Amino acid sequence: MIRSSRIGIVHLTLAVFALALLAKAAHLQLVDGERWAQLAMRQQVAEQPLPAPRGDILDESGAVLAQSRAVVRLAIAPREVRDPARVRRLLERAGVARALLQRVADTTRRWVPLPDRFVAADVAPLMAMRGVHATPERDRIYAMSDGTRPFVGRIGADGQPLDGLEMALDSLLRGEAGAARLMRDARGRSHASPGSTSSAPTPGHTVTLTINRELQEIAERALSDAMAKMGAEGGDIVVLHPATGEVRAMASRRAGTRVSAASALTEPFEPGSTLKPFIAATLLAHGRVSPTERIDVFGGEYTVQGRTLRDVHRSSEPMTLADVIRHSSNVGIVRFAERLSPGEQYAALRDFGFGTPTGVPFPSEAGGMLRTPARWSKQSPASLAMGYEISVTPLQLAAAYASFANGGRLLEPALVKEVRAPDGTVRYRHQPREVRRVMPPQVAERMREMLMQVVAEGSAVKADVETYILAGKTGTARRTVNGRYQAAQYFATFVGLFPADRPQFVILVKLDSPKGAYYGGATAAPVTKAVLEAALAARDAALDRGALAATPRRERPDSSLRRPGAPVLALAGEEGLSLVARRIPAEPARPAGASVPFVVDLPFQPPKPVPLPGRVVPDVAGFELRDAVRALHEAGFRVVLMNGPGGTTHPAAGTSAPAGALIRLHHRTE
Repeated sequence: MIRSSRIGIVHLTLAVFALALLAKAAHLQLVDGERWAQLAMRQQVAEQPLPAPRGDILDESGAVLAQSRAVVRLAIAPREVRDPARVRRLLERAGVARALLQRVADTTRRWVPLPDRFVAADVAPLMAMRGVHATPERDRIYAMSDGTRPFVGRIGADGQPLDGLEMALDSLLRGEAGAARLMRDARGRSHASPGSTSSAPTPGHTVTLTINRELQEIAERALSDAMAKMGAEGGDIVVLHPATGEVRAMASRRAGTRVSAASALTEPFEPGSTLKPFIAATLLAHGRVSPTERIDVFGGEYTVQGRTLRDVHRSSEPMTLADVIRHSSNVGIVRFAERLSPGEQYAALRDFGFGTPTGVPFPSEAGGMLRTPARWSKQSPASLAMGYEISVTPLQLAAAYASFANGGRLLEPALVKEVRAPDGTVRYRHQPREVRRVMPPQVAERMREMLMQVVAEGSAVKADVETYILAGKTGTARRTVNGRYQAAQYFATFVGLFPADRPQFVILVKLDSPKGAYYGGATAAPVTKAVLEAALAARDAALDRGALAATPRRERPDSSLRRPGAPVLALAGEEGLSLVARRIPAEPARPAGASVPFVVDLPFQPPKPVPLPGRVVPDVAGFELRDAVRALHEAGFRVVLMNGPGGTTHPAAGTSAPAGALIRLHHRTE
């Protein structure tokens, strides 16, 4: 009886336990079933992020400057490897270091991550091996020159932008990451499962810059050559399209470094005499001076508020405003500027864009310095007229000079030409944006005429370009460090408009502390000439050749010396010949306009060969095609490719041809 009672208790206990289990199971299935199912799925399914392809950055012609590519990070699980010899060979082929190969071969290790990233296509056979685990990532490659990198920017190892346009335009370039769903097996390894879902990444937008890569390389070479030749500590070149505000080239360099910060945007300097044209334009726009009015410059020495100003090129003759600009007279510009009130002078310089950032999409653009009149000293109006007590960036100065070229409008500079979505839809296209009108068109035209005289016969004759007429202004300013002027250290600057009649380029060249001759006309102006000659010779340097063909060109006298009269005198002077002119016979005065006979006595010299003007065609035999084209461009010629014996040119190597001439380069086509 007792035994049967015990058995009944056991059965009852088991029944109660079974009912409890059934109740719990029912609760799990019916009440908490969905929650536990989701938890189980999370333990079985892994989410792997899929990085979005970052948008490309292109130059204005569509050439790639920055581009993303698919890469992978690899990790080896030595205990899972089934063919260690093959894995080792593939790793060696991928360039993995010997020390890492030894760690991969050590089966006591469970996991060996490789530090490098690999192009997925290059390691595809390795990724297919058992025991090799790959994590997809994106790499950024830059197909551009060192000088372009400071303003284009960089991407860090974590894929985040570090500086430049990469940072400023990150929201457009980065795209949206996707995700892949992977199933975990019993050992915790992840595998793609048939039927598993994933969200595809959305690529970033493609950004086209206003920079022209060929012109950028020309500017960088010219700057590097000038620094080496003149011993300068640094420099900047900015090339701007005055009708649109688009920046075509921007090169910055510092001695001892391959890549420097974009100082054309971030490092203001005192502009010196390159600021004088803005004072002149303000005087003309306010009607405070007439083009023919002359002012006494007191022999090039003038005292204002206890400070004595001196001109480099002293003159005892009164000067017009054009004379003041042509000879860069400190005394003249200060005396004329006295006709402006401090408020008018400040407002005019502010209107030209000084003292505020230009607005280009660059993270650390500087605005320069222009104090309000309330903070001026008694000497400030004179200092500002000469380009001191104010600091500007090279881009600000180039943008302000563009107003002389486009009829008096200050345009917002642009670095971005176009933005396209991944499907090709244009999301942004640059249109010129006028900030304000800073002078009437007739004043802008008058200022161009003044600046043409500076190049033709003033302080910038070394910037003169054969055939085309150039306008511009030189400047030399003492360099400051921590607010103190440095002895024998100067900024030498030239800003040019090319061609003067219908400008396509504003070119600014600034050199920091050149050795020896430090005036802008002797240092920066020749660099402008080098940039222009190379641009004219280049195949694609953002020049409108059709417009250039319609541009008035400089008339060159015939060097045959056969024309009688006054032209012979001018030519003989050009040729460096000494001469004496006398009228024969002596006659009484004649009416104005009547012919007057004279003879020219030239000293007898045996004939000697006259060197042909132009440049020598370099010998490019044996050069790679790209190197041959570059050598001809650097020599100042334009190049057209022709089928024929490789390395030969027409005109032939060693012969002379005018700068900018078209050279036919023969090469073999396969």
